[in-house]
Amino acid sequence: MTDSPFTVAIDGPAAAGKGTISKQVAAHFGFAHLDTGLLYRAVGARTLTGEDALQAALALTPDDLHRDGLRTPQVADAASQVAAMPAVRKALVAFQKEFARRPGGAVLDGRDIGTVICPEADAKLFVTASAEVRAARRHKELAGKGLTVTYDEVLADQLARDARDAGRADAPMTQAADAVLIDTSDMTIEQAVARAIAEIERRMTGDA
Repeated sequence: MTDSPFTVAIDGPAAAGKGTISKQVAAHFGFAHLDTGLLYRAVGARTLTGEDALQAALALTPDDLHRDGLRTPQVADAASQVAAMPAVRKALVAFQKEFARRPGGAVLDGRDIGTVICPEADAKLFVTASAEVRAARRHKELAGKGLTVTYDEVLADQLARDARDAGRADAPMTQAADAVLIDTSDMTIEQAVARAIAEIERRMTGDA
């Protein structure tokens, strides 16, 4: 672990594995980790109770990131909708940027980390997988939590979220030009994590 800031930006669509990869990468290097999607999920969850999206973003507290139910399909959909609102994104940018440059290193994962939040990140990865593989993963996850939802419903929701995240006018989800693409469709999580760590180490040693 270094006392200097070292920022790792990991972007990609839902259920591609970027969250798991980010956590394990952060643990490997001793970096702090921020799942930026949780910020939008927390805001989305508050809007489901009738709160205004911008006011919810401005009033967000660390406790909001640990509330129950942030991984439900309803909250995920609400998160995608509020994430398309420029005012909400602006309200959450400062927090993310400050986190990214903390001493000791940081890993941030989301949709626009390498392109908008941390365009000067020391290492950038774009983690993806086919829509069908991602839907199967998410369906298994939801079923394991006892939620009743069909694979076709999950796939349709996945495709709708992808279109909304990639098509929004403000900070759309896209691969940064200097990001390394990791397609996890045919990878185990161990293989994907190993690949991510190897790419980051290349950046650290200046071999990239």
